Amino acid sequence: MRSILFVLCLVSASACIGYERKSTLSPTATGIAGLLGNWTSANVVAGANTCTDFKWNVTQQSGNTASGTFSATCAGDLKINGTANGTLSGSTVTWDAQATAQLAGVSCPITLSGTAELGVDSIRVPYSGQTCLGPVSGVEVLKKN
Repeated sequence: MRSILFVLCLVSASACIGYERKSTLSPTATGIAGLLGNWTSANVVAGANTCTDFKWNVTQQSGNTASGTFSATCAGDLKINGTANGTLSGSTVTWDAQATAQLAGVSCPITLSGTAELGVDSIRVPYSGQTCLGPVSGVEVLKKN
């Protein structure tokens, strides 16, 4: 009998205890303006068919679009610099980047694109594109600085 009363007391007490969890998706919590600032990836070693060391400095936003400067290292040691643009829809950013690199004294055009997924404090960036050394693709995770 005591054990039944004890269980009933526990159940009654637990009914009074509230649990609340609040989570926000940082960039979408404030709209596209949440993307403003510097974003970088942690991985700095690019493979033959990948890009890494992504840096996106978002300096402009209008409506649901954002743009700014972009850099990365692709196809081993090909350092690229250019611009990137993204359009926010829900928790995804459809983006593209146009960049150039210097390879043996020749300007090398680069295009990358993808649909990024916003996390609580990061952006997961699947990408694919074309460099003067061939196609590249992969996934990088950018964190806001």
